Amino acid sequence: MSRRFALLGILTLPLFLFPLPRLSAQRRAITFDDYIALRSVGDPQLSPDGKWVAYTVTEQSLKDNRGTTRIWLADVATGQGRELTAGPGSDRQPRWSPDGKTLAFVSTRQHGGQLWVLSLAGGEARQVTTLPDGVFDPVWLPDGKALLVTSDIKWPAAQEMDRRAGDYPTEARLWTGLFYRHWDDWRAGKRQHVFRVSLAGDGAKDLTPMDYDAPTIATGGDGDVAVAPDGKEIAVAMHLDSTVADNTNVDIVLLDPAGSGTRPLTTGRGADNTPRYSPDGKWLAYLSLERPGFEADRQRLMLVRRKDGRTESGAPTEVTSGWTLSVGSYTWCADSKCVYAVVEERGRENIHRIDLPSFRHSVAVGGGGVNTNAQVTPDGRGVVYLHQSNTQPTEVWVSGRQLTHHNDQAVAALDLKPLEPFGFVGALGDSVFGWLLKPPGFDPAKRYPVAYLVHGGPQSAWHDDWHPRWNYQMFASRGYVVAAVNFHGSTGYGQKFTDAISQHWGDYPFEDLMKGLDVVARLPFVDSTRMGAAGASYGGYMVYWIAGHTNRFKVLVDHDGVFNPASMYGTTEELWFVEWEFGGTAYANRALYEKWSPLNFAQNWKTPMLVVHSQLDYRVDLSEGYQAFTALKKVGVPAKFLYFPDEGHWVLKPRNRRLWWGTVLDWLDQYLQPPAATGAR
Repeated sequence: MSRRFALLGILTLPLFLFPLPRLSAQRRAITFDDYIALRSVGDPQLSPDGKWVAYTVTEQSLKDNRGTTRIWLADVATGQGRELTAGPGSDRQPRWSPDGKTLAFVSTRQHGGQLWVLSLAGGEARQVTTLPDGVFDPVWLPDGKALLVTSDIKWPAAQEMDRRAGDYPTEARLWTGLFYRHWDDWRAGKRQHVFRVSLAGDGAKDLTPMDYDAPTIATGGDGDVAVAPDGKEIAVAMHLDSTVADNTNVDIVLLDPAGSGTRPLTTGRGADNTPRYSPDGKWLAYLSLERPGFEADRQRLMLVRRKDGRTESGAPTEVTSGWTLSVGSYTWCADSKCVYAVVEERGRENIHRIDLPSFRHSVAVGGGGVNTNAQVTPDGRGVVYLHQSNTQPTEVWVSGRQLTHHNDQAVAALDLKPLEPFGFVGALGDSVFGWLLKPPGFDPAKRYPVAYLVHGGPQSAWHDDWHPRWNYQMFASRGYVVAAVNFHGSTGYGQKFTDAISQHWGDYPFEDLMKGLDVVARLPFVDSTRMGAAGASYGGYMVYWIAGHTNRFKVLVDHDGVFNPASMYGTTEELWFVEWEFGGTAYANRALYEKWSPLNFAQNWKTPMLVVHSQLDYRVDLSEGYQAFTALKKVGVPAKFLYFPDEGHWVLKPRNRRLWWGTVLDWLDQYLQPPAATGAR
């Protein structure tokens, strides 16, 4: 695009107070229009002086069929805020300069996603990069004169396809190695590299001109490029094996800022990622998965000592030794004497403070919901973070105080019941927990149908959150009791519990789900003759498995599920995942693939099923959905297929999300709601 878009300077807009919600006397059930109109708040960035938070707000448009993201600025002390950027395109990933006078960000206003900078003294933003495939993840160098960015590039520059096509280019692709695609992105013929870009306009220099992705695009962390406080060293998480598809050997590699050399730091065969230098420059921290080939191993926080501006090689120290839970994203305190880390715990995410060098830890931010993206104020007394729950979309909070209020007024009009936890004894005699949600206008004297949700991963969990895709409240809005069980394999209940699902896809989780269903079915307000199940990814696998092993459900919804593990092995991209989960390759350990294959039980299918699958899903190939639909029709089961040619593993575009919700909820209603209740939709 050649149009010029203006960015509003910091002094051109008056501050305003976020409006307080008006409580409605009569709250109502959420609709899709309500759901899609809610703003998505994210990526809070605290200014160096601790006075301001820059963050992003995304609004979805059915008319434009896309989301638009803007950067906002809020005063930490007062909560006053303003929209900082405006114009066509999206602005995201705001990053403060070391002196706090300039904000760098990525904008799509010209030439794709390029790096722009804005002086907070006023004026318009200035474009810094013009790399052909755009940039992302900007990181300031300590002197404030340059930044690091990541960008896809054509690799190698001269390719066989160019020579063969000559003057007649085509859309054909040609490759010779694995990992030629990832999630929804074709990777054949390109790499992502780290570039140094100067604000003086000296162009972009590739600091990683090698045949690897830098940083890694698989088994990466929460920001995989970091710069030492003195600017003399850069840490990057890189996958240095010649074959990427069948291993998780990601290491922390140290770079010279001038691009003159690299030095591998870690040597483990598991994945190491998310490097972070301490502000005093004495430590380099990173996250580490110990077991090779297992992407859901316990994530440990590690420390490596630095001396004279150089990170020392040698055995690292594990900060979280003895923990059974994983550390997620984390950040250093300004005085380098503590780390604040996000820890997933029993369907919630809390922020822990870990003191150094004692390694004592305590919950700094908890109390329910999901708390992430922690940033510590310079005086060490406050924490800025994102908070969300099943009844509140994400907003920015500061030490227990809600700072932003972008969705309060909209949510105040809605009847949103809180999640209620429940527990039971599941497989292996272990305690298993789940969530229950009652519908809007709940009447304990009535009996309601059940929407039973099965999470994906499989090493994942249902949280007390405002889910951007599988939103509990949207299912409940049609009059369903929603139940979601965190079965064996779920995260946040200890690593042993997470490990239990590997090579046991069809037994322990299924037992948990059926025992959880027993608990739900006995509730006095539940109609156990009207229950449906829905799931995506591994949850979709389990829906197929359920169809062959029980007739307790009247209807099923399967989104991007695994129907035939053996064929999934040959069409997926991250081979380490299936090889770990099924104990080897599909040809070396075929018996286990067949043991847990829903295909082998399709002759038992009797329950009506909606199958949803998308063309750009490279994790669970579209062919899995085709095979399942064919089986449904051949055994004479009522079935419907919803196909998206322009989506990947998730349905993200506003119009497609509207179609997804309408089709899924109507399919459930068709079999679970009396005709008078469904009406004309």
